[in-house]
Amino acid sequence: MDRFTAMEAFVRVVESGTFTKAADALGRPKTAVTRLIQQLEAQLKVKLLHRTTRRVTVTPEGMTYYQQALRLLGEVRELESTLSQTRRGPRGRLRVESSGTISRLLIVPALPTFYARYPQMHIELGVSDRVVDLLSDNVDCAIRGGHVKDESLVARHLGDLCYLVCASPKYLERHGMPHHPTELAGAAHAVVSYFSSLSGKELPIVFTRDGERLEVQGRSLLTLNETNAYLAAGLAGLGVMFAPRFVVEPYLTSGELVQVLDGWHPESRPIFLVYPPARQQGAGLKVFIEWVMELFSSRPELWRHDR
Repeated sequence: MDRFTAMEAFVRVVESGTFTKAADALGRPKTAVTRLIQQLEAQLKVKLLHRTTRRVTVTPEGMTYYQQALRLLGEVRELESTLSQTRRGPRGRLRVESSGTISRLLIVPALPTFYARYPQMHIELGVSDRVVDLLSDNVDCAIRGGHVKDESLVARHLGDLCYLVCASPKYLERHGMPHHPTELAGAAHAVVSYFSSLSGKELPIVFTRDGERLEVQGRSLLTLNETNAYLAAGLAGLGVMFAPRFVVEPYLTSGELVQVLDGWHPESRPIFLVYPPARQQGAGLKVFIEWVMELFSSRPELWRHDR
């Protein structure tokens, strides 16, 4: 038995919660992963995992072994990455998750600069507003909006995105120009609503002006949970919408959208790059984090309300 391979298989099983997902992540048959864990338990003379037909749980001894194995594997990867980077620069495959608009408007257009620096890196970019489980889905890092509640993840604050309230000229012709946020909850107006993929609840619009804070749950005809479709609904005149400034700015310039409720600003929303602590030792992830931090810091217009 290769002790290092068995240790890595055990860590993957613990993180993913199933032998099947661990085998997929390692690129090995499930039977091979099962055999490695059995051999490891026999070698250590201790039960590391409780297995049923539905789930895998870690024994107290298994948790102790997992924590130490995680540290040792991290040190080995750090050593390998340091030598590899010194010799030929970081290389390998990195799985990243991000929303549709951030991927389309920020990450993908800037990727040529990343590949110019690190030509031997390969990015797998999962594009969705769905909040994935980074460990069980074998994701190295994700770019997420909103406060990070999962304390098991490392969160790097990229900034606080500026949001604007807009409507299409077609909508304003039919419903008129709203002058106060509370009008959005009345019968005369409608909003395009966005619901959380985690809670399933519609997100209210929280406005601020001169220190005043006002939360409005607008009257909606349509509720979505994907940002590109949400933008399309606003452009189609289905209601007043609020979206990051970098998303709507081109449409404000072209006249396809009009900014409304002058003086009232939706609360800024924090955006983070998150990753499991076990992944932070890899050279590929390190350079990607540095590049993303640099990318977001170089775009001050993302964070300002002034136009």
